[in-house]
Amino acid sequence: MSQRTCLYERHLAAGAKMVEFGGFDMPLYYSDITDEHNAVRKDCGVFDVSHMGEVLVTGKDAEAYVQHIFTNDIAGAPVGKIFYGMMLYPDGGTVDDLLVYKMGAEKFFLVINAANIDKDFAWMQEHTAGYNVTVENQSGIYGQLAVQGPQAEAVVSEVLGLDCKELVFYTFKEIPHNGETLIVSRTGYTGEDGFEIYGSHAYICAAWDKLLESGRLKPCGLGCRDTLRFEVGLPLYGDELSAEITPIMAGLGMFVKPDAKDFIGKEAIVKQKAEGVPQKLVGIELEGRAIPRHGYEVYAGEELIGTVTTGYQSISTGKSVCMALIDPRFAALGTEVQIQIHRRRQNGTVVKKRFYAKSYKK
Repeated sequence: MSQRTCLYERHLAAGAKMVEFGGFDMPLYYSDITDEHNAVRKDCGVFDVSHMGEVLVTGKDAEAYVQHIFTNDIAGAPVGKIFYGMMLYPDGGTVDDLLVYKMGAEKFFLVINAANIDKDFAWMQEHTAGYNVTVENQSGIYGQLAVQGPQAEAVVSEVLGLDCKELVFYTFKEIPHNGETLIVSRTGYTGEDGFEIYGSHAYICAAWDKLLESGRLKPCGLGCRDTLRFEVGLPLYGDELSAEITPIMAGLGMFVKPDAKDFIGKEAIVKQKAEGVPQKLVGIELEGRAIPRHGYEVYAGEELIGTVTTGYQSISTGKSVCMALIDPRFAALGTEVQIQIHRRRQNGTVVKKRFYAKSYKK
């Protein structure tokens, strides 16, 4: 049976279309995916992301341990900094992509994908040998809201009373509130400015009510969360990253630092960087309006060269576009390819994976 977030009853009351995602019953949309998508691009929206997992790593060796399991380099980072990166298998395949929040010299807060919570936590526990650390799954403790869009700063400040103007992208602060400590970060999965707020279930429910009563934003479901992240080239685990898809194949090598440190999977990554990858993630723009979907085949002439990972008719640009994992011989920008959509092959061109410009507060 699917799990439910603390906001489940509120989603039903708001008339949300519910679907199973990552083992949770989650809202796909409330009114319309296009309306919700445009609200985030142009104004403000709020997402229930309480299904995400949280793991706390503490202890004398906390930094060394996180360095060991995580691809990005967190050495000597200031408290309040956030890093994006991956945990890898020894062969370079991706266990998960995640965020690491530095809370203190011996305290790190890791945010992982909902569908991978049990697997990730087990993986973390398996690799504590030799490190003086405590690894605690806190996924059941926290609820989480994502307030996203150009008006997010004003809404979070004026409606929730959380002053976060000084935060820049990928930083956070802890805010005492009614006997608990909230975590507020300038992060998101939409390509727009925004904040993610972690707190008790009671706080998250009260904050959700306050936000909706204000009338200053739209409740948004997972449908537009996917269209928004896709347009700006952000990966979804299971589509653009997986046990078979390394960060190098996905074009995420900037978050993998083999020159700076050791980590699980380093040897495989160094080898891929030197010798090349079997497949590479690219963007493809189609000439017509047919929509490429996950799993559709990509051809160069009569040669099958790969498959689509995510595809949509972009809400923000109107173009039919997709990300696809293809033979790197055909990955150069401007290469002409075809995608099999139903019984016809549709002409397309390899383009950059970012189909819409990000708008972050740097």
